Amino acid sequence: MINKTVSTSAIQEPTLIPRKTLFGNPEITNPKLSPDGKYIAYMAPAHQNILQIWLREIGQKESRQLTNENKSYIWNVLWTYNSKQLIFLQDFDGDENFHLYSINIQSSIVRDLTPFPGVKAEIIALEPAFPDEILVGLNLNNRQKFDVYRINLNNGSVEIDTENQGNIVAWKANAQLQILAAIAATSNGNYNLIYREEVNKPWQKILEWDIDEDGEIYDFSQDGKSLYLIAFENANTRCLIALDLKTKQETIIAEDEHYDVDCVIAHPTERHIQAVGFYQDKLLWRVLDESIASDIKAIESVRPGEVNFISRDLEDKKWLIAYQSDNAPTYYYLYEREFKSSTLLFSDRPELEQLPLVPVQPIAYQTRDSLNIHGYLTLPKDLKPPYATVLLVHGGPWGRDTWWFDPKVQWLANRGYAVLQPNFRGSTGYGKAFLNAGNRQWGAAMHDDLIDGVNWLIDEGISAQSKIAIMGISYGGYATLVGLTFTPDVFACGIDLMGPSNLITHMENNPPDWELHMPMLKHRVGDLETEAELLKLRSPLFFVDQIEKPLLIGQGANDPRVKKAESEQIVLAMRQAGKTVEYVLYPDEGHGFARPENRLHFYAVAEEFLAKHLGGRFEPIGDLEGHSGIIK
Repeated sequence: MINKTVSTSAIQEPTLIPRKTLFGNPEITNPKLSPDGKYIAYMAPAHQNILQIWLREIGQKESRQLTNENKSYIWNVLWTYNSKQLIFLQDFDGDENFHLYSINIQSSIVRDLTPFPGVKAEIIALEPAFPDEILVGLNLNNRQKFDVYRINLNNGSVEIDTENQGNIVAWKANAQLQILAAIAATSNGNYNLIYREEVNKPWQKILEWDIDEDGEIYDFSQDGKSLYLIAFENANTRCLIALDLKTKQETIIAEDEHYDVDCVIAHPTERHIQAVGFYQDKLLWRVLDESIASDIKAIESVRPGEVNFISRDLEDKKWLIAYQSDNAPTYYYLYEREFKSSTLLFSDRPELEQLPLVPVQPIAYQTRDSLNIHGYLTLPKDLKPPYATVLLVHGGPWGRDTWWFDPKVQWLANRGYAVLQPNFRGSTGYGKAFLNAGNRQWGAAMHDDLIDGVNWLIDEGISAQSKIAIMGISYGGYATLVGLTFTPDVFACGIDLMGPSNLITHMENNPPDWELHMPMLKHRVGDLETEAELLKLRSPLFFVDQIEKPLLIGQGANDPRVKKAESEQIVLAMRQAGKTVEYVLYPDEGHGFARPENRLHFYAVAEEFLAKHLGGRFEPIGDLEGHSGIIK
C-alpha cells in the first residue's frame, strides 16, 4: 500500500522548479578516468551552452577546454590506452550516421577518423596492449552491414580487418585485438555464436540461440580460452556464463532466479569477472572476487544511492565512482584502493540540492491475466490524493524504467502530478517469459498492462479517474497514440514524442543497418508480408475517428528510427477528421532531443498543454531563444 498520508494543516505548494534547472545541460557529466590515472575527462557546457570535452588533472581544481563544437552533440567520450588521446562519436543533427573522432589532449587537435559521408561508425575494441590502434565497425561498402576496420590513432590510416560475411550483427576481439568471435543472424530469426581459432581460420558455429533466447558476448578471457556470455542458457533469466572454447563446456558464473544479469565488473587488464549487477527495484551488486570485496564495502558506505563503477586506471589503484539517486544529483568520487578513501570530485547538477525533489517509490501490481508488473510511482509533494496523474511509458519497448533521477518525473511531480512508470510485458530485465509475453502484443496485451496500471491507481485512491494523461517517447509515443485511439475514455490527454502511428509504414522504413534484425522485429511486432492485417489493427492511424481527447506530438525531422512521416500522417488524419492535435517539429533533431534549447521549448509547450487539460501548475513559456521548434 502506498503511503498517502498528508498534513491536515494548510497546504503550501512547493517551489516551482525552473524548467531550465531540470532540462538544461548539467554542470558536469560523463566523466572518465584516464588509463594512467592522471586525468579526468568530462563534458560541460561552454560558449552558447554547448557541451564540450574538458580535461582536469587529478588533484587540481582547474580544467582545460579541449573541444569547441558549434552545434552538434558529442557522444560516447572514451580514453584511448595511450592516455594522450580521447575518442568520441558525433552525428549530424540526430541522423545517427556517427563519425569517430580523436582529440589530442595536449594540442587539442581533433581528427575525423571516419570521414565517409552517410557512413555509420561503431566502436568495437580498444586494448591496452595496442594503445595506438582501434577496431571500428563501418557500413562503408553496404549500409546494411558493418565490416571491421583497423584504424591507426597516430596517423589516421584505415584498413580493412575483417569482412562481414553478410549476416554478422556483433563482433568481439580478444586481448590481442583480433576479431575471433561474432554473432550472426539467421533467416529464421535465430542467432549463432561463431568463433575462429585464428584470424586466417574458418568460422565455426559454437551455439545457436533461439529467437526467444538471444544472448550476447561480454568478452574473452585474458588467455583467450574462454568466452564470457550473457544469455538465457537453460534458464528463464539471463545468466553470466563462461564458455570453454575447446571443450564447449558452459559454466554459470552468476545468475538470479527472477532478474537478468544487468552489468558486469571485470579486472581492467586481467579480464576476470569480479562482480555482477542485478537490477531489481534498484541495482544490487554481487561480489565474485574476494580481492575487491572490501573495496565494494567501502564504496557502498560512502553515501546512499546506487553505486556505478565508471572507470579504473590500468594499475587498478584508482576508481571513478558515481552515486545515483532518485531525487538528488549524481555525485562522482575518486576512490583510491590503497587507502580505501573516497574524495568527492563534483556532482552533475549541484543546483538540485536545495530543491523540493520527491522520492521515486518502487511498486507492483497484477494484470488481468495475473502477470506481476513492477514499476515506479512518484507523488507530488504536499498535495492530497486523488492526484492528477501522468502515465509515463518507456521506449524500446525492449528496455525498462529504473530508479534514478529522471528530469521528466521530477518536473511532472513538481507541477502537481503523480507519475506512474510501469515495466509492462516485453520490458527487459525480468526474464525471457516476461519479455516474450510481449511478442506480437503491441497495442494489445502490452497496452492492457498499462490500463491495468491505471485501474490500480484508481482503486488505490491515488489518481483522479478523470485526470490521467499518457505520455512517452518512441514506443511510449506509440503507446500514447494507442491510449487515445483504442481506449478513448481512459485518458484526459496524451503527449507523443517520436512514436510510430502506422506499424506498416514503420516496419517498411527502418534504418538500413537494422535489416539483419528484421526477422526478430517481425517475430516480436508482426510480419509485414504475412500479418499486414494484424499490423493494421494495431496501428493508431487507422482509428483516428475514435480519438476524443487532445493530443500533443513532438518529432525530430532527422529521426532515422521513427520517421517524421509517422507523426505527420496522423496529424493530417486528425485534422481532416476535426480532432484536436498540436504538432511541434524540430528540424535539427533525431530520435530525442540532444539540444537543451529544444528540450526546454518542447517541455514548455507540454507543460502548458498538461496544465490546460489536467489542471496542474506551469511556468510561463516566456522568451525562449535558440530552439528550432516549428509549431505546425
